[in-house]
Amino acid sequence: MKIGVAREIKADEYRVALTPAGARELGQRGHDVIVETGAGEGSAFTDAAYEAAGARIGAVDDVWAEAELLLKVKEPIPAEYERLREGLVLFTYLHIAADEPLTRALLESGITAVAYETVETDSGALPLLAPMSEIAGRLAAQAGAYFLERPLGGRGLLLGGVPGVAPGRVVVIGGGMVGYNAAVIAIGLGANVTILERSIDRMRHLEEVLSGRVSLVMSSSLQIEESVRDADVVIGAVLIPGAVAPKLLTRDMVAGMKDGSVLADVAIDQGGCAETSRPTTHSEPVYTVEGVTHYCVANMPGAVPITSTKALTNATLPYVEAIADFGFAEAVARDPELARGVDVVDGKVTYEAVADAHGLDYQPLEDVLPLSAV
Repeated sequence: MKIGVAREIKADEYRVALTPAGARELGQRGHDVIVETGAGEGSAFTDAAYEAAGARIGAVDDVWAEAELLLKVKEPIPAEYERLREGLVLFTYLHIAADEPLTRALLESGITAVAYETVETDSGALPLLAPMSEIAGRLAAQAGAYFLERPLGGRGLLLGGVPGVAPGRVVVIGGGMVGYNAAVIAIGLGANVTILERSIDRMRHLEEVLSGRVSLVMSSSLQIEESVRDADVVIGAVLIPGAVAPKLLTRDMVAGMKDGSVLADVAIDQGGCAETSRPTTHSEPVYTVEGVTHYCVANMPGAVPITSTKALTNATLPYVEAIADFGFAEAVARDPELARGVDVVDGKVTYEAVADAHGLDYQPLEDVLPLSAV
């Protein structure tokens, strides 16, 4: 199969969808890998490194035109919509429940779109979202500590405190992969950490793995309101797979937070979990509403592309190999996990949460493709 690796052109995105090591693995399986010129530069992978691994280097037009399977990191932006076409399988983070124009562009093009973030195991785990969630959670805690500094508009508080001075308070809304990793870093910085979570089983697990170093509280609207009022840093870490994030933080709740406190909304790529959140970039990462610094970068892991690119390829490569080895239809027939990641096929929405978000017709994948393994 011809596999293309596109260069990311979204603002402040430095990751690439495949490492040279991944390209070599695919080449050894007999596949033709073409990498767009300069695609790996932001992650410290040169064109020469890809060529040494057996890949070809090509211009943007060649990569998009030749590829049967196109690998990206972030969703196509409007400048790339005209490159979407029937017969192409796109494998990337899409987050289209929060992006109706992209959803419609995918449908109109006839492309097959598989979203990393909706590939799901039988147990409900999200194996391709997990590595970026780990990184985003850790970055959110770091960002919270950084933007508390007075010269950056913060309260002027050292999150970990010092002997004789109490540490800052971090409230994490959501105890999943993002929330856990945010808590790990916040604990390491010496903060007083509270996690708000709705699953008692998940709270029991967090109690065990974090050795009782955080306060675990059942999440509710009233509890969120009371908890954020006393927080120095609030980290929004909620996720409904493939769907728009719920608005758990109202503007009134944000207004009730301390002046100079920080809200890091990691759910921003799914629309954000605060009414006051809007996407930002690494070049301009923050803005202030109601006296609260909002850090809402939609591609947080893009700030650490060397780590992120390697972690992403580690997770995605087995699925890429399956599509390349068997072809798309047979690969999804063989693997229910991969099948759950298919959002759009042949002008039809095959992921129910996306259809619901935009008021579109939903068609189960098995009605569009035969899902009996060959």
